[in-house]
Amino acid sequence: MVGFQDEKRIVLDYYKELDTAPVSRITQVLQNHTTPEYTWRGFHPFHLQTDVNEVSQLFWTPFRNSITHMQRRMDVFFAGKNFIDDRNSVWVCSMGHLMGLFDAPWLGIQPTKKMIMLRYAEFHKIENGKIAETAFYFDIPHLMMQAGYAPFPEQKATHMVQPGPAPHDALLFKDAKPNQAQSTMDAMNFMINDLGQWKSGLPLVDELARSWHDDMIWWGPAGIGATYTIARYAEQHSGPFRAAFSDRSGTGHIARIAEGHYGGFFGWPNFSAKPTGGYLGLPPSDVSSEFRVIDIYRREDNKLKENWIFIDLLHFFNQQGVDLLGEIQKGTK
Repeated sequence: MVGFQDEKRIVLDYYKELDTAPVSRITQVLQNHTTPEYTWRGFHPFHLQTDVNEVSQLFWTPFRNSITHMQRRMDVFFAGKNFIDDRNSVWVCSMGHLMGLFDAPWLGIQPTKKMIMLRYAEFHKIENGKIAETAFYFDIPHLMMQAGYAPFPEQKATHMVQPGPAPHDALLFKDAKPNQAQSTMDAMNFMINDLGQWKSGLPLVDELARSWHDDMIWWGPAGIGATYTIARYAEQHSGPFRAAFSDRSGTGHIARIAEGHYGGFFGWPNFSAKPTGGYLGLPPSDVSSEFRVIDIYRREDNKLKENWIFIDLLHFFNQQGVDLLGEIQKGTK
């Protein structure tokens, strides 16, 4: 059986060195573990970077100087061949929180001197024993809310520091059986094809029930929140989201992988749409906006049971002419 032990070890070694390195060595760690043509995709205000020096100077060095005694608390770790490129590449996925003490300002967010967690999900493409691409998506508004800010006054679902999967079995340091991965990929693909274009003609709850267990949990980003059961998901996110947006584009994923009962994908962007109905307190707009998204799923039987979502809402707001981080830095939030 062909597995992913080599690729997983590359990422685990990278994490071990990155998370324990002094700030002065972060650039060297990145150089040691990445290819010369490395590509890094991050949420606003970091965006696309192709130089490890920029990745270090823009993100990791300021973050580590602000969030001291950082530790990585992983809830999900798996690998798989990429469905999008006919399984020609292998990606490793990690999800959890970066926890530490918020001791100095970061991005204009004022420190609390208390524990804080940055919710994250990450995909790494492995080539020739190195990391060739990274999608590192992190919920900055979630951190802001822990620090006492309220960037989204109209959040409909629940804000919380989110737990990992209910069975506590998603750290796949040992490879899962290949047939399980195919079942998970099939469940994800069915959902994407069935729900992705909002054209089924069914009532929303009935449409969702084709892909999801009735007691599904949707762990959404700060600004939208977490919601439980199909009925409440339809009421608190899916219904309002569909009502808010029009002219949705097709789905544009870069990687889609699965292993065992877990799978996920990301895009750059995943899709674009116009908030013609207004959204998250913003007025209606005809400006099309990109949505950069990571989705992580847990499958149970032939349907999806849990879903962790990362959406770059700071980027969405910026495209609508609202700079939430800028408002914080000016002291207006």
